Order: sequence, then structure tokens, then C-alpha cells
Amino acid sequence: MTPLTPQTFLIVCPLLFLAGLVDAIGGGGGLISLPAYLIAGLPAHQAIATNKLSSSCGTMLATSRFIKNKFIDFRLAVPSVATAILGSSIGARLSLQTDETFMQRFLLVLLPLTAFVVLNRHLFQDSAAESAGAGRTCLTAVLAALIIGVYDGFYGPGTGTFLIIAFTVFAKMNVTHANAQAKIINLTTNLTSLAIFLANRQVLLPLGAAAALCNMAGGYLGAGLAMKKGAKITRPVILLVLALLFLKILTE
Repeated sequence: MTPLTPQTFLIVCPLLFLAGLVDAIGGGGGLISLPAYLIAGLPAHQAIATNKLSSSCGTMLATSRFIKNKFIDFRLAVPSVATAILGSSIGARLSLQTDETFMQRFLLVLLPLTAFVVLNRHLFQDSAAESAGAGRTCLTAVLAALIIGVYDGFYGPGTGTFLIIAFTVFAKMNVTHANAQAKIINLTTNLTSLAIFLANRQVLLPLGAAAALCNMAGGYLGAGLAMKKGAKITRPVILLVLALLFLKILTE
């Protein structure tokens, strides 16, 4: 287990606060939170595992808000949660079995690709068409939960965005309802993979707990900011953090 130093907390906690802020404003917080752990010097497996702890807390808050406001359709949620558990379990176990050096190189390639998709606002189309139908919508939810669940268990950033894209493109949901359904699936994949990483002692609990508090504080503040004003800082901040991560990996 990687030893924790004050410097580790000083790097991770402010960036996790920023991740929560950015995520609440325009999405893409995972593109800051995972690199934060890597920049602080955590091995890839421990970075992904500890990030699951902090991200689960923020996703839990968002999911509870959608449930309270009755945006989640539990007829879709129940079967998709089941396949999300299966997919995330597979992804987390694949991650643990992957060589650490390969994981570092894999992240170096995957991070910019994920950033491109997450930051591409043209992929978010608030469908004005009629519903795709109960059968197609249910099939979309189940397959998206399984396939993207594997991705989330293995890696993570952008999961919520990919789920929203799947629901808006294939199930013809509007963005609000797609976001609500995505949140409960994302919470499931986070908690499932977190349980597996905890069982394999990959989670740095003190760091993850402190980061979770900072992440939630950032999200609370970000929720109070105007979307138009906040969007101006989202892309530059994410790109800056990714650039710092690339420099760190390339100089190792």
C-alpha cells in the first residue's frame, strides 16, 4: 500500500474540490479526479480504486436528489441495476488483473479519448421526438448498464456521460430523464467496483474519505453557480489537469 504524506493530501484534495465544482457546472469531473490521484503519485490501480470511493459519495448525493424529485423510472432501474452489477464486477476484476505498467500506458491513451467525447457537447441532443417505446428503452438501459458498467469498473471517467448519450441517442429520452437514469446506474457501478477494490485492499481509505468531502463541497458550490458562467472554466481546467498528468507520466 502506498504511504500517504501531507503532500499527497495537498495535491488531491484541492483538485477533488475542483472536480466536484466542474462536474456540477458542466460535467467531466472524473477527468480531473482520477488524474489528481495519479499526479499525487498513486499507482494506477490504487488511483482508480480510491477514486471510486470519492466519486461514489458525489454520485449518491445526485442520485438521491433525482429520486426525491421522482425523475427515476424504477421499472427501468431494477433490471439495469442488475446488469450494472455484473458489468462493473467484470471490469473491476479485469482492472486488478492488468499489469500496472500497461495500465499507466493505457491511461495515457484513454484519457484524451475520453476527454474528447465528454467535452463534445454536440453529442448531447435533447430529443424532441416521441419515446422510442418501452421495449427499446428497457433494452437500451440493460445493455448500456452492462457494457458501460464494464468500462466503469475497469476505468471510470466519463461513465455518466456515456450513459446519457446511450439513453438520448438510442432510447430517445430527454437529457433530464436520461441523466436521472444514468445516475442510478453509475451509482451501482461505482459501489460494485468499490466493494471489489476494497476486498483487494486497493483503496486508500483516509485519502478517499478526505477527497470525498472536498468533492462534495465543490459540487455543492458548483450547483449554485450559473451554467453559462461556469461553462467558461470547465474545458480549460480539465485540459490543464490532463496536460499536467501527461507531463508526469512522460517524465517517469
